[in-house]
Amino acid sequence: MKINDVILQTVTKIVVFIILTFGVELFLSGHNNPGGGFIGGLVLSSAFVLLYLVFDIETVHKGIPFDFKKIAAFGVLLAVGTGLGSVLFGASFLTQTASHFNLPVFGETELATVVLFEAGVALTVVGVVVTIILSISEDV
Repeated sequence: MKINDVILQTVTKIVVFIILTFGVELFLSGHNNPGGGFIGGLVLSSAFVLLYLVFDIETVHKGIPFDFKKIAAFGVLLAVGTGLGSVLFGASFLTQTASHFNLPVFGETELATVVLFEAGVALTVVGVVVTIILSISEDV
């Protein structure tokens, strides 16, 4: 007998959108307010874990065909790459810089290299957390 969980799946689609939006907001506010790559990555990974709990693994893999181990590896590469980038310009490892640019749509905008580092941290956290949850689910 198949369990009818249409309501749970429908509500989950809405809740996942809200969680992803909140995770991106936490990530983007990280270098000026509390938040950043780590907590943003945890919130983003909780949305993926919720999808895996409500839907089966095959269904989620059809909709999100990413290898989360590769996402974690790319995140580490991005975070370390921002540190090495500062060394190439003669500064200390992980030295961050920021500048103001006048962008056509957004106007005066501050762009900082810390955003790239935080993106690497967020991708690493998402990749590791989802990989751990998927590994645990294989054992059950």
